[in-house]
Amino acid sequence: MKCLLCLCLLLAAFCAVTHCCPEDICREVNNTNLKDGRENLLTYSCDKKGSNYADFVFRFYKQASSKEADKNVFFSPLSISTVFAMLAVGAKSTTLSQIFEGLGFDNLTETRTHDVHESFHKVLSVLNCGDVNITLNIGNALFTATGYEPQESFLQNTKEFYDADFFSSNFHKPEEATKQINKYVEEKTKGKIPELVGHLDPSTILVLVNYIYFKAAWEKSFDPVSTFEDDFFVNTNASVRVSMMQRDGASDIYYDRDLSCVVVELPYQGTARALLILPDEGKMKQVEDALSKETVCKWDSRLVTRRLNLQLPKFSISGSYDVKTLLQQMGITEVFSGNADLSGISGKHDLQVSQAVHKALLEVDEAGTEAAGATAIILNRFSYISHTIKFNRPFLILISDKQTGTTLFMGKIVDPTQQ
Repeated sequence: MKCLLCLCLLLAAFCAVTHCCPEDICREVNNTNLKDGRENLLTYSCDKKGSNYADFVFRFYKQASSKEADKNVFFSPLSISTVFAMLAVGAKSTTLSQIFEGLGFDNLTETRTHDVHESFHKVLSVLNCGDVNITLNIGNALFTATGYEPQESFLQNTKEFYDADFFSSNFHKPEEATKQINKYVEEKTKGKIPELVGHLDPSTILVLVNYIYFKAAWEKSFDPVSTFEDDFFVNTNASVRVSMMQRDGASDIYYDRDLSCVVVELPYQGTARALLILPDEGKMKQVEDALSKETVCKWDSRLVTRRLNLQLPKFSISGSYDVKTLLQQMGITEVFSGNADLSGISGKHDLQVSQAVHKALLEVDEAGTEAAGATAIILNRFSYISHTIKFNRPFLILISDKQTGTTLFMGKIVDPTQQ
């Protein structure tokens, strides 16, 4: 009988503290890591065609939201792709090609496979050692069964490319192993994800974990004094009461007439930004169907600065996903079957993935610094006409890092009061 392999992915909230990354590592990381003469397969430029990795976020989103169109959606495509890329270090043959093609990397050769892992390594290094104004901590871990020794090459490569932590776990005592993994995750996510793993089978021999913790302040904060109670229309027949934040000042905005939606960019202090997409009434599906790298590139190129009375609800939402089912529907199937070739981990064809789970949490409020608040007051002095945009119906959110061109998180807020 095949031994069981469990993959666990997670993401935890945003809120704002000091960035933490060892100086000796971060001193070696700078922009040249992404521009050293070799194409980075995770980053993309709107004026050239690269790998299809940039569209993985939208393909996963469409799969996750297809069954529950009236539910909140929130996940980290970077977290999901990172842990499966780490698993691919030990994958071979069709199993390897399915994983990478599912993530958007095709035309696999030995050189290109190395380039994929190297691309993850560089992007994760830059993100972990990025702007001091943003807390963005991304990490990986392997929990191996007591006495089980994966192939040395697998351990070396997961350490080299993914800087994975290694732990020994007694899976014959599932409750103890579960507690060990959940404690690790809880500490790494500042208590935001206290229970990632719910149940482990005694036959488990390896658990791969990826965590992401993000915290940032708005570049221009919302004044809590201006927050008011208002209706948010979940659909045409139902509404909920929310705390609606508002601020008046300059914002980058674009109205897409073809897709009937408003796009607003909200920068954080540092290199991250949120892109908020508000479809016109009844146009959500039209916008969702059009989501792609090309669509976001078009929006970015057409953003213009306008004075805007922006009204956005405070909210805290979470997402929990059976990634195994979703990726099977996207064509990644063999790794979950008895035909899986993960011999790069064990040296034998005796492993398959039994489960893959992903949990995510997102919190949005007025948070900002006094300096950002002062900037917002100055911006209120602009003399052109102020337009009001109220996010009082379902909308989409994309959170990305501009330095690396990677999408960190994506979500759809259907009901801000739904936890």
